[in-house]
Amino acid sequence: MRTNDIDNIVVITDILRRNAALWPNDTALVEINPELEETVSKSWKDYELVEPKASEAFRREMTWSDFDNRANRFANYLISRGFGPGKKVAVLLMNCLEWLPVYFGILKTGAVVVPMNYRYASDEIKYCLDLAECDGLVFGTEFITRIEAIKDQISNVTPLIYIGKECPDFAVDYESTVAGFPTDDPRIERTPEDDAAIYFSSGTTGFPKAILHTQSSLLSAVYTENRNHGQTKDDCFLCIPPLYHTGAKMHWFGSFLVGGKAVLLRGVKPRWILKAASQEQCTIVWLLVPWAQDILDAVESGEIKLEDYKLDQWRLMHIGAQPVPPSLIKRWLKHFPNHAYDTNYGLSESIGPGCVHLGLGNIHKVGAIGIPGYGWEAKIINPDGSEVEGTSVGELAVKGPGVMKCYYRDKQATDAVLHGDWLYTGDMAMRDEDGFIFLVDRKKDVIITGGENLYPVQIEDFLRANDKIKDVAVIGLPDHRLGEIAAAIIELKPGVAATEEELQEFCKGLPRYKRPRKIIFDIVPRNPTGKIEKPRLRQKYCGDSLVAAQVRG
Repeated sequence: MRTNDIDNIVVITDILRRNAALWPNDTALVEINPELEETVSKSWKDYELVEPKASEAFRREMTWSDFDNRANRFANYLISRGFGPGKKVAVLLMNCLEWLPVYFGILKTGAVVVPMNYRYASDEIKYCLDLAECDGLVFGTEFITRIEAIKDQISNVTPLIYIGKECPDFAVDYESTVAGFPTDDPRIERTPEDDAAIYFSSGTTGFPKAILHTQSSLLSAVYTENRNHGQTKDDCFLCIPPLYHTGAKMHWFGSFLVGGKAVLLRGVKPRWILKAASQEQCTIVWLLVPWAQDILDAVESGEIKLEDYKLDQWRLMHIGAQPVPPSLIKRWLKHFPNHAYDTNYGLSESIGPGCVHLGLGNIHKVGAIGIPGYGWEAKIINPDGSEVEGTSVGELAVKGPGVMKCYYRDKQATDAVLHGDWLYTGDMAMRDEDGFIFLVDRKKDVIITGGENLYPVQIEDFLRANDKIKDVAVIGLPDHRLGEIAAAIIELKPGVAATEEELQEFCKGLPRYKRPRKIIFDIVPRNPTGKIEKPRLRQKYCGDSLVAAQVRG
């Protein structure tokens, strides 16, 4: 990468312009739909290692020139409809080849882009459109029914732009409409201080909050990710998590900066992930804990044979979005001993992952979330804001170029977490004698039993070391005498049996006060970014008695 190219980057759309100029014919993005391939082609289990020659039906790609041209066409269409600075356009799409050109097309108009969670029900979609004051919406096939149910209630959101086949009569067809617009770059001037994007919180305490970021914030994520993981033009990034979330996109930003290829995989089955990495020669794969665990389970059960795949080029596996059990990484390195490993911590409020990360050279500290990432600072604080002493537990606070501007239209919530330049994360953490930060738990997930603080993550990590356990979530259940007790919801591996007594015996390896008082066998629900949905578990097992788990904090 040329030094002067970086010097000319002011906002993130400058990178796309530069990539299209420097590498117009190089592949920028590939979309793979393995489920579709399995319905129209031979079984993936029987494939031979060949250069990828997949059908356009399940493998699509675009060059950097295509990417830029598509973004420009969409920008020019929006501008013709009156969009520009001060306007907001929501994006409600599953991962697809159109997603990122739409995102950058919106940014090229000077409007604010508003990615939305594809799991939102109709009422949540309306709520978020209203909260962010959206003026337009881009949506895909999967959301026709949900949008149709609220179209009369969101009449102020226009146009409704549809991507897919058989456009509904209440929407504008993206492909046929945008195709007629020029590929000239609109060159709408933007400054680093201008508003750029609104992301939504995970909604773990009710309806989501709208998180406003500036152009500078987006650009900072590019440099933090590239500095943390050293992506080069020769790297190929396998992107599996949803693009609406900061985690997936901001990890891709590191490859975006250097013009590296990225593969969007629509599916998370172990054989799909390994085949995509093999055929597309991916060098960097970001996984969530459940996906990594599923790969290991498939390998160890014999369902998958690693020698069937070409994986020598795979150099980095990294994980984020949730606490990572050390036992998982030890298992991973047993099967993939040559992989570099990193774990990445962040929040949508800190423009995604990287404000804290383990670092590629710190494998000996597996279990820690690490040290501040490039451009970031971190501290651990008491309730009064003072820093804790030694290795005591406190709330993690971070400061850096990617801290949000505010919760949009919610001053009270903003004031609760922004204190000067510092963002109070709501995560409880401790720092060891070497300066590495360990995540202890979410502030609101801490269980207080008989006056003693229990941190569910510590109990969960211990239980995951049991060979019979696939996943576990620890929550507090109301108790008349102790206030709360710890309950472990256990999801066993397929085909495995265990009793409550057996697991209670296993838990004798914990200090007595940390042992769960109740074992429940059930599925552990996780959201699209891999986080355990503890509010769902509390609702299921606490019913109306949510006070103990939700009123605090």
